[in-house]
This record gives sequence, C-alpha cells and structure tokens, in this order.
Amino acid sequence: MMAENDVVEDCPLNEKYPISTENEDAKTKRQAGIPLSRKLCYAVGGVPYQMTLNAKGLFMQIFLLDVVQMGAFYASIILFLGRAWDALTDPLVGYLVSRSGRTRFGKLIPWIIFSMPLGVLSYVMLWFTPQEVTSPGFSFSWFFTWNCLFDLFMSCSHVPFSSLNMFLGGDQRDRDSATSYRMGMEVFATLAVALIQGQIVGVYHARKVLACSQINSSDTLLLQNASDTLTDTLQNTRRAYVLAALVLAGFYFLCVLILFLGVKEQLAPLSTLGRVRMSYLSGMRLVVGHTPYVQLVAGFLFSSIAFQMAQGSFALFCTHVAGVGQYFQHIILVLLASATVSVPLWQAVLLRLGKKTTLFIGLSIYGPAIGVFASVNNNLPVFFIMAVFAGGSLAVLYLLPWSMLPDVVDDFKVQNPTSTGLEPLFFSCFVFFNKFGGGLAVGISTLVLHYAGYQSGACRQPPEVIMSLRVLFSPVPIVLLLVGLGLFYCYPVNEERRSRNQRALLAAVGKNGGSGEAR
Repeated sequence: MMAENDVVEDCPLNEKYPISTENEDAKTKRQAGIPLSRKLCYAVGGVPYQMTLNAKGLFMQIFLLDVVQMGAFYASIILFLGRAWDALTDPLVGYLVSRSGRTRFGKLIPWIIFSMPLGVLSYVMLWFTPQEVTSPGFSFSWFFTWNCLFDLFMSCSHVPFSSLNMFLGGDQRDRDSATSYRMGMEVFATLAVALIQGQIVGVYHARKVLACSQINSSDTLLLQNASDTLTDTLQNTRRAYVLAALVLAGFYFLCVLILFLGVKEQLAPLSTLGRVRMSYLSGMRLVVGHTPYVQLVAGFLFSSIAFQMAQGSFALFCTHVAGVGQYFQHIILVLLASATVSVPLWQAVLLRLGKKTTLFIGLSIYGPAIGVFASVNNNLPVFFIMAVFAGGSLAVLYLLPWSMLPDVVDDFKVQNPTSTGLEPLFFSCFVFFNKFGGGLAVGISTLVLHYAGYQSGACRQPPEVIMSLRVLFSPVPIVLLLVGLGLFYCYPVNEERRSRNQRALLAAVGKNGGSGEAR
C-alpha cells in the first residue's frame, strides 16, 4: 500500500498549488465559518429521511406480516426489490442533480422542495390498507408500487440534501460540526418516530399480545372475547398506521420548509455548483475508482446491514422469542434515547482520538449488547440495560461514516482537481448503499422466515421460526459487523492525511480567490 504522504504530496493539486504552512493559521482564520442558525436548519432538513426510513425499518416487516397479513414470501419481495429499485434511482438521481443548473434558490435545494409533496403523498399511501387487501395479487401490487414511488421521491430529496454538506461554507472542522448537529437531529428524529408511531400503533400490538394469551383458554366465553378482540384490533391497528403516517408527513413538510428558509448554498473549494458535462458512466468510473471511497462504502455497507437486520427483526424477536412483545416500543425508546444523548459525547471523543479510532470503539459495543439480548428471555431490566449500550453504538453508525464521507470527497478533489462537481454522485452512491443494505437485511430475513414456516397473524410460531429469529437477531449481525470493522481497518484517510488535504484545498482557495454564496 502506498504511503499516505506520497499519495498527497504527489497529487496534481499540490504540484499546482504548493502548500505553505507558515500562513496556514491566517488562511484558516480568514475562512468563514458556518453560522449556528444554518447548522440547525441544515440538521432539521435530515429529519424527514430518518423518520420515514426508521418507521419502515422498525415497523414495515411486522406491518406487512401481521397487519396486512401478507405472505412472508411476498413481503420479502416488496422489501428487497424496493431497495433494488434504489439501485437505479439513487445514482441516477445523483447524476441528474449534478447535471442540473443553478437557480436563484440554488442547485440542490429546489430538488428537495419540489419532490416533497410527492414524497408526502406516497408515504401516506404506503401505510394505507385498502379493502381489497384480501386479494394477494392486489395487495402485493399496491404496497410494491407505493414503496417504489416513495423510494424514488425520497431519493430526489435526500441525495441533494446529503450533498449539501459540501456547500454549507467553512472548513473541515465546520463541516464536521454541522454533521454532528445533523446526526444528533436525525437520531432524535429516530427517537421521535419510535415515540410517535410506537405509541400510536403499539397499544394495538399490546392488545393483540394480550388476546393471544387468552386463545388457549378452556373458558368458552373468554375464548370468544379474545377472538372478537383480535378482529377489532386488526381494523384499529390499520387505521392507527395511517394516522401515524399522516403525523410523520406533517413533520416532513415542516422540516423541508425550515431547510428552505434557513440554508443558502455556498461555493466550496474546486466546486462551481454548475452543470457537470461528464457522462454518467465516466463520472461513476471516477467515483468507484477512488480507493478510500470504496473502502469506506464497503465498511459502511456491512455495518449498516448488521444494524438494520437486527432492527428489522426486533419487533418480531420481542414478540415471539423474548416474550416482551408488549414492551418492545419502550425498549426502542430507551435505545434511541441513549443514541440521542451519545451523539455529542462521540463527537467530543472523535475530536480527541480521531474518527477511525472512535469508529472502532463505538461499533465494538454493539456485538456484546445484542448477544446478551438473544441469550436472555423475559428479563426486562437486562433488555433496558443492553438497549442503552446498543443505542450508544448506533449513534456511532449515524455519526462517523457520514462525517468521514466529506473527507473522502476532499481527498478525491486533491488528487483530481480538474474533475469538479461530482459531489452528488459520491453522496448518492453512499445513500444507495445505506438504503440497499437495509432492504437486503429485511428482505433476506423475511425470506428466511418464509422458508422457516412463519404464519402471518398467528399468535404462536413454529420452533423453526423461533430459532430463525434468534439467529437473525444476533449471530448474523455480529458476523457482518466484524466484516465491516475489517474493511474500516483498511480505510487510509487518517487525521494526518485529512490535515494535508485541508491545507491543499486552502491553498487552492487562496489562488482562486476564495468562495462565495450560491444564492
């Protein structure tokens, strides 16, 4: 492997703009920072994506299986092929964004604004169960269509939003600070969706658990009451999911409005926010040819699959394996509250230890936590304690990879100073692998449950399903996480290389006359 000093010092940008360290402090002081109000409005803009993504991740599997009562095979196709659809939309949307011109509102923000109404509509319809749901073909077509439409419109919003990090102004430290605000807000959004949707629909899931416990009763009257309760609860649960979707759709609209009013795009070093004339394949070839980016994406993909496989199986695991189905929304709240509190703590740690070291420390906590989860039954205090540790590790997955991505883009700019305007492609591929990892995790786990004999809507599941849920929740995510950590170990952009890249970009800014406001 080439030494990091050689990679940076021999790059074209350093040859064109030799780095002078004696004026570095003065240049850094002249670099305008990012106002707090802009950081906060930018952070709020990430709330809709995390709210809807985690609502789908936490509840979509149990919604399709136990509320819609769709077969596990059809549910797995919807969950997996929906993400395969993202394989086409995310990179293509990134390319279309890079090809679009700058308007008086900027280049990226118009995409977020105009995709919002369609995203809101498709999200609400995704959770609506029509009366014709008794037909398997119609049910599959309905949810598959709305799932794909929502993913498309969310790509049109989230890809430009992710790229916006590079155009907030300031330097690397300012961008890292903005990223920590964003991730803190996104973890809080995940907590909010668990609180909102969990409390709206959780009461009906708890009623079902209680009714199921009475099914085996020898008392005929009690058995009849339990059967009636199950029927009534199913209809109420379907209405509750629609109500929760409407509430989250309202937050979607409000957050996009705050982003539009509070954020103005700023020109970044070696970026013009203009149209990219390069073809799609040429741009993708440059992006995937940058080794640090590939290593970061690969590590993030395996780690994301590990977390999202455990997340997607969590509700079913608590209901059918751990025996705490009526409390699963409370365990989720504890986990996400821990993640919310942990984000600023991990930000402080990374400033002292560096990003790569902090990433290893934080992700290493997750394996033991879910291992204890899977080995203990009906022990609520232990579940709450482990949820605190798992939440702290989840905060690292939210914060660190997204904080490292702008460093990789800077590294690419330093080594390829003539290839400008490719930021949307970098971020769109990163978004794709995050969503694809989630779809792969939930799709595979649902398919495994199908072949294990999962019975939709049943109160009790066969032993094969219980064992499958236990394996999917702990051993498989731990192995995937270890693979991700191994890939992160090979990631070459450490703190020294980041500093050298920053000095090279500052030198380029000084030669080109600085950067300005895009709108």
